[in-house]
Amino acid sequence: MTETLTTPIACCRPLAAPSLTEDEIESTAALFKALSDPARVKIVNMLAHASAAVCACEFEPTLGLSQPTVSHHLKKLTEAGLLEREQRGKWAYFTIKRDAVDKLAAVADLKGACCS
Repeated sequence: MTETLTTPIACCRPLAAPSLTEDEIESTAALFKALSDPARVKIVNMLAHASAAVCACEFEPTLGLSQPTVSHHLKKLTEAGLLEREQRGKWAYFTIKRDAVDKLAAVADLKGACCS
């Protein structure tokens, strides 16, 4: 006689319910999509380590990209909600939005995960 198991074994437990709502999943995916270019990842990393707002003109020499290309990347990151843009005269200054970074970090945070 074959006996069926009603309780899954530890390695085969079903996934827990997602901790994000569908809206949160969509908005978080948009943040990750905005980071799909290496130059954008570098911009976010630079801003994460900056002690103050950074002028758009400072990215050109560091990235080795033209001004229009840098502007394009900054626009994409700002539209996705990763950066805050402040106009100062003719120059735009950028800072990272910490809440957006926290959202990205929460998705990848494996602290307290039960797997080993």
